[in-house]
Amino acid sequence: MKKNSILLYMALAVTLILAACGGSEEGNEAEAEGASGEKQTVTFWHAMGGQAQTALDDIVAGYNESQDEVEVVAEYQGSYDEALTMFNSVAGTDSAPTMMQVFEIGTQTMIDGGQITPIQEFIDADDYDMSNLEENITTYYSQDDMFYSMPFNSSTPVMYYNKDAFEEAGLDAEAPPETYEAVEEVSRAITESNPDMKGFSLQAYGWLWEQLLANQGGHLLNNENGRESAATEIGWTDEQGLSILQWVENMVNDGTFANYGTNGDNMAAGFLAGDVAMYMQSSASVREVVDNADFEVGVAFIPHPEGTKREGVVIGGASLWMMNGAPEEEQQAAWEFMKYLQQPEVQAEWHVNTGYFAINPAAYEEEVAVQAHEETPQLQVTIDQLQSTTPSNATQGALGNFLPEGRQVVESGLESVYNGEDIEAAHETIVENYNQVIEQSNAAQGN
Repeated sequence: MKKNSILLYMALAVTLILAACGGSEEGNEAEAEGASGEKQTVTFWHAMGGQAQTALDDIVAGYNESQDEVEVVAEYQGSYDEALTMFNSVAGTDSAPTMMQVFEIGTQTMIDGGQITPIQEFIDADDYDMSNLEENITTYYSQDDMFYSMPFNSSTPVMYYNKDAFEEAGLDAEAPPETYEAVEEVSRAITESNPDMKGFSLQAYGWLWEQLLANQGGHLLNNENGRESAATEIGWTDEQGLSILQWVENMVNDGTFANYGTNGDNMAAGFLAGDVAMYMQSSASVREVVDNADFEVGVAFIPHPEGTKREGVVIGGASLWMMNGAPEEEQQAAWEFMKYLQQPEVQAEWHVNTGYFAINPAAYEEEVAVQAHEETPQLQVTIDQLQSTTPSNATQGALGNFLPEGRQVVESGLESVYNGEDIEAAHETIVENYNQVIEQSNAAQGN
């Protein structure tokens, strides 16, 4: 009896041990599955507010739901300038994001900062074909046959005009002015027909100055816009710079210019209120302007001086950067999200919901984009202007980590002309101060 009890006890013990081992193995498998089932988190800093933020949040949510590997966490960091300042305060620490959206004039700053992994490494490893993307966008972000960042939200300036005001002034609303001189002529006709409406407004914005230079073949910086070697001074000629200031002065003297200074929001509001008939601003605003106007809105190419050939526009907006402080698997996850963003169906939704260009031109063939262009044909004008741009160092855009400060110099100079300063004196001040900004930056960089 005792012997049988011992045997029974031993058998029970073995059974319990085997059960325990089996349970432990199952538990380990469940734990492993749980670990492997965890998504890799990617922290994505961006500067998209308002309608663009809503569109971006929808894209991020769609990506997170589309797969089980990656969870992208999109975090708004304020304006482009604010976001870059925030990044510089945490770069190289655990508080830095995995990837970040940075405006185009921050390109050289990001390269020089040494905190990024060029996406060329992922392109090469994946044999990813960048030639499928819009050439007039990718050229800005290509330097020495290398991509440092992935283009994302891109826009150019266009000229908005009030078609109803054109018709009331006896003008052809389907033939917007193409040159500075034609803009002046139309402005006079508008103001003569309606003394309460100014003809044209140009925001005192350095980006628009750069565009007006490029459209007449001018370089913002020397050394091929800072792309051949580091810029040492400005690249435009006196004739090119003065042509812009003379154009504005002519309209100020005619009483046809609406002065909104540096405030682009007030300028857009003035256009919608019928206070000004034409203005230049980002193509990303097309849907918003058209949807909110109680008159028919026209969209046209930006003008150039008579006697010069229209060269086209420089891409604006921002691109996506990979941070080298993130672990390899985290960077790879971010790269997968970057590739997702370039898919035609994703780009079509982005284009339609924001007005930004589709980085992948195949997006324009998606049904949602086709319908949007039928409903808002003004969107097609923005694409036509971009795709008809002549590729050159002028339209490829300038590189330099001092560009934000340079823009402030230009904006001060433009405002002084709006307020009656002599254009030659204003231009001389712009050139001197801009060159000083470049010199100080080069000295700080040891150049």
